[in-house]
Amino acid sequence: MFSWLEKNPFFFAVFVFIFIAYAGVVEILPDFADRARPVEGKKPYTVLQLAGRQVYINDSCNACHSQLIRPFKSETDRYGMYSISGEYAYDRPFLWGSKRTGPDLWRVGNYRSTDWHENHMKDPTSVVPGTIMPAYKHMFNKNADIETAYAEAFTIKKVFNVPYDAENMPKLGSWDEAKALAKEEAAAIVGQMKDQDVKDAFERGEIREIVALIAYLNSLK
Repeated sequence: MFSWLEKNPFFFAVFVFIFIAYAGVVEILPDFADRARPVEGKKPYTVLQLAGRQVYINDSCNACHSQLIRPFKSETDRYGMYSISGEYAYDRPFLWGSKRTGPDLWRVGNYRSTDWHENHMKDPTSVVPGTIMPAYKHMFNKNADIETAYAEAFTIKKVFNVPYDAENMPKLGSWDEAKALAKEEAAAIVGQMKDQDVKDAFERGEIREIVALIAYLNSLK
């Protein structure tokens, strides 16, 4: 058979193509599928983090900040390890971005604190002199939409099969329980903040957008 193929270049080329294609499928696809799965320790966003993610989208933060670290030394030296596909398993939609007017934020939770984010969103130049980023003071006065975030969690679970279950997100099944968890998570953030209006609002049972946004940014690690 092989001697016949050697005498027929066209069929030999077809045979080589099929052989290489088959080998590629066998070797590449299983690894590709594995990389698409959530990395170890990666969990879906909490309801509060989803509310903050929506604030991030609504205020077009992704227009100036990317969430994708490329495998170049100049990027990993500044932002940390390069991004891998399994880290985005729970992102609907992806917020990779296409422009960096500001720095990449994919691992911002590793090097920025709640206090830093609070000051930066209220008065950017107070922590980054010369920055062109505008202040987002309205986030300190407007309540986060926790109810819509809760509905989004269910939508993601049902439509995209993201595993919001008892193992990685307890008590999602009940709105009252999910709201209590969001309040518990928010309490830890509010406790680290200085803005008295935000604290007073939380005492009244209100969670400001800035609190939800910080919860989201702190989750980016």
